[in-house]
Amino acid sequence: MALTDRNAVVIGGGRGIGAAVARALAEAGAGIVVAARTVEAIERVAAGLRADGHRAWPVRCDVTDPHDVQALVKTATEYLDHVDILVNSAGIASSAPVHKLTLEEWNTSFAVNATGTFLCTQAFLPQMLASKWGRIVNVVSVAGLTGSRYVAAYSASKHAAIGFTRCVAAEVAAHGVTANAVCPGFVDTDMTTESIDRIVDATGVSRDQALEAILETTPQRRLFTPEEVAHTVLALCDDNSRGINGQAIVLDGGGLLA
Repeated sequence: MALTDRNAVVIGGGRGIGAAVARALAEAGAGIVVAARTVEAIERVAAGLRADGHRAWPVRCDVTDPHDVQALVKTATEYLDHVDILVNSAGIASSAPVHKLTLEEWNTSFAVNATGTFLCTQAFLPQMLASKWGRIVNVVSVAGLTGSRYVAAYSASKHAAIGFTRCVAAEVAAHGVTANAVCPGFVDTDMTTESIDRIVDATGVSRDQALEAILETTPQRRLFTPEEVAHTVLALCDDNSRGINGQAIVLDGGGLLA
């Protein structure tokens, strides 16, 4: 795959899946803007890419702030000239039984996981429509397609992100742009580490026991790597993937069957 004439903005690119996606796209030849709230993280990722000969710039952005998103569009366009690929990989997770879930937790989950995806997509989409080529990939979760205990806010906000993805796909279908969601199960990232920490705090089990309990719910019996998710994102950005639109592509080893 060659993306040498393409440019990408990776939201949530400072760590985990987002950082792996930024590297995968850069290694395919794309220019990259790495965006997230934590300046040190995105500077580290962008510097690593530049050290390997890639074009990469860090831009701080809080996806829940419309002004930040508009500033990101302006700065990214100055660096890249045009943006062809948008990967929305910013995410936040929390856990609580419904009767203890606070409105603040609920609203925060939707602000980052759903509204942030909406704001960034809305901001970058006009460039793609104007050039009649674009790829929008939203990194969601298998939780956006099913339900589970104690993750109502996370799951509901991810369901919203998938519904939004499908609506965007329907609107752009005839304009050379695609919008898809990638829905991994448990991935070896900080978010999974934080989930394990919550289990340990709530139950008193060891970290190994907590991880084993998580993996028992999945058919692959292992954590996926961020690079595996990035590989799927990269594939959706190929010219030959233009027929894939409005899909929620699951990476969970076969736990959720179509």
